[in-house]
Amino acid sequence: MPDLRDAITDIPGIRVGHWTNRRAATGCTVILCPPNTVGGVDVRGAAPGTRETDLLRPGNLVEHVHAIVLSGGSAFGLEAATGVMRYLSERGVGFPMGELHVPIVPSAILFDLAVGKPSWPDAEAGRRAAARASGGRVEQGSVGAGTGATVAKMGGPGRNWKGGLGTASELLDTGVIVAAIAAVNAVGSIRDPRTGEVVAAPRDDRGGMSDMDALLRTGRGRRRTEEAGRNTTLAVVATNARLTKTQVNRMATVAHDGFARTIWPVHTRTDGDVIFALATGSLEIADDEVGPIEAMATRAVERAVLAGVRSATSLAGIPAVADAARKHRRQRRILR
Repeated sequence: MPDLRDAITDIPGIRVGHWTNRRAATGCTVILCPPNTVGGVDVRGAAPGTRETDLLRPGNLVEHVHAIVLSGGSAFGLEAATGVMRYLSERGVGFPMGELHVPIVPSAILFDLAVGKPSWPDAEAGRRAAARASGGRVEQGSVGAGTGATVAKMGGPGRNWKGGLGTASELLDTGVIVAAIAAVNAVGSIRDPRTGEVVAAPRDDRGGMSDMDALLRTGRGRRRTEEAGRNTTLAVVATNARLTKTQVNRMATVAHDGFARTIWPVHTRTDGDVIFALATGSLEIADDEVGPIEAMATRAVERAVLAGVRSATSLAGIPAVADAARKHRRQRRILR
């Protein structure tokens, strides 16, 4: 059995690098792919900010991708992908065009400009993240594209929680690995579908969790959902199995169930939710193995979303659920 780290880098050849600016509360994350990786995408949110997603869809010419960039900074953050392209091209990665190599680097952004100092990852930030990319352990929480991420925003200003970046992997008995990385910046609350635990919901007057269903039924959360473009959860789901471009795109579609099981509400008109999918193709599979891969893609996304929020740390005056839990435990010990 392989020695797994519960990360997207458990898939051989995939490397992850971050660029983080904690003062400005923004950052980007680069996922570098091994040669001949097939890419796909599914965009579900109504306020997306993306680059090079049309070419990933079935029927279009390009099948192989060289990197994926997840970035903060709203539409400005799409610039980070330019730095990644230059970094890869200089190293001979990409489709050869005479003396030049043209890498395929799809990208998507989330909105974090209202957190910390208004700033965004630029081309140099993308280059630095790519240069730092490695296999092995992946730093999680308030790093990379998750640096300025927040969640549970329907309670109004000052009632949200810190979001973050998380990763997870699943191993099938056949040797297939399915893994995900997610930057969680959702307008909705976060819940654990396995236990029913509410991980993050809008803070109430006592610093606890509000009832999200009540906010939705009474309309008290409506104003927050009208603030277009201030949210978005992004993910990359990947496998070492050999899949066609159509199958990879289908995996991206099914993996959105992982968002739906952990984020409520999700895919709103003010979220730009996007899931990229990758298949590195190092392991041949039978046709009847595709279904389990899709199911485990959903599970990996679920766990990556939860890891991103649970591993986040407080930043720019926004509390993290992990810090709040530690404070609560200390208070209970004092009272005893």
